[in-house]
Parts: sequence; structure tokens; C-alpha cells
Amino acid sequence: MNFQLILSLVSGIFIGGVAGLLGTLMLSKRMALVAGPLGHLALPGIALALIYNFDVSLGAFPFIILGIILIWLFEIKTKLPVEALTAIVFAFGVAISFLLLPIEKAKTALVGDITKISLTETLMIIILSILIVALVKRIYSKIVLINISEDLAKAEKINVKRYNFLYLGIIGIMVALGVKVVGGLLTAALVAIPASTSRNLSRNLFQYNSLSIFFGAFSALFGILLFKITHFPAGPLIIIISTFFFLTSLVFKR
Repeated sequence: MNFQLILSLVSGIFIGGVAGLLGTLMLSKRMALVAGPLGHLALPGIALALIYNFDVSLGAFPFIILGIILIWLFEIKTKLPVEALTAIVFAFGVAISFLLLPIEKAKTALVGDITKISLTETLMIIILSILIVALVKRIYSKIVLINISEDLAKAEKINVKRYNFLYLGIIGIMVALGVKVVGGLLTAALVAIPASTSRNLSRNLFQYNSLSIFFGAFSALFGILLFKITHFPAGPLIIIISTFFFLTSLVFKR
């Protein structure tokens, strides 16, 4: 096993596992599809990164954060559903990306390429993944309470606007990492499918979180290994394997 493959596997496992954990929150808030439009919003940044040869996550992150700030402000001003506001911002991002994205670079932007990752990028992924886990653990109960009832959360002295913004920020970091694995098209699946699989099999919250991390990490592991055998793009293979886990979970659904 060469060093490059090890870096790809480690990066994929961390990103897949953290995406699965975050998916447990996003699924409960019915926001799993928000990751998809944010992934599309990252496309202009990915395009710039590919044109000027720097890391795609660094290119994607400013555009995602800008989109999150706009969504957050629009939600406060309009009270429209987050899904609708995300779709508006995402359409704007996709339109810009079509102006910037070179055709020969389109495949990498749309479906990702985890196989050329560097040691520095891998270390950054590990650090950011640990940070996301720590933040999710810290805000988990409060976000769940906000999901149940914002009025009840306010009665418990929880700053709903601040926690929603922090929550969207965590999603933004996750999407910026996810585009490296599955590109701008498939980030929603990276988050939603492991959590959905885990929900089918779980009896309690601990199992729900643990199994979601497991299925996210192992989908990435098997997808990258299958890329090594078949030479098909790793991103779509990861999503196909994750979907296979979901379909299998239907047989054992609790």
C-alpha cells in the first residue's frame, strides 16, 4: 500500500465519519439536503482553485461561508424556510460557477478527487474533523431542543440565532471538506445517507450517532479501495457503497 493511498484513506475516513455524525443533526432538522446546495455554492471557489492550482477546500470555504451568512440573514429578515433560501443562494452560486469553471476541470469540481491529497491537507482534515466533533458534541442538545421548539429553547435562555449560525458554520466547514471527497454535486448524500442508514438500525441516540459515523467512515474506506481496483472516480463509488449500506439496512430495519 503506497503512501498516497494511505493519505487518501485516512482523509476519507475522517471526512466520511464526521459527515455521518453531522448528518444525525441535519436529518432531525430536515436539513440534510441543505448540504447539497451549499456544495453547489462551493463550485465557484472550486473553479478558482483549479484554475490557480490551490486546495479546493480553501477555494470553496469563502463562498460557502458567504452563502451561509446570506442564508442566516435572509432567514432572520424573511422567516422563509432555510431550504428555500438555500435554493436561492445555491442557484446564484451555480450560475457564477458556469462562468468560471473550465470544461476540462469540470469532472474534478463535480465529483471530487481524494486520490491526490497531500500530507498537509490530510493533517488539516484531521484537525478540522476533531474540531467539528467537539463543536457538535457541545451544541448537540441545544440544537435538538431548537429543532423541537424555538420558543422552548428561548425559555431555556438559549440564543437561537447564535446557535443556528454556529450550526450553519459547522455545516459549511463539513461541506468544504466534503467537496474534496465527492465534489460539489454529491455532498448532500455524504451527509444524509449514513444518518438515514443508522436511523433504520438504531435503538437509541448513542447507536444512532455511532452507527452513522461507522457507515460514513466505512463507505469512504471501501469507496477509495474500490477506486484503486476499478479506477472509477472515488466520489461516486463512495456514494454507491453508502447507498448499498442503506438498502441493506432496510432488511434489518427496527
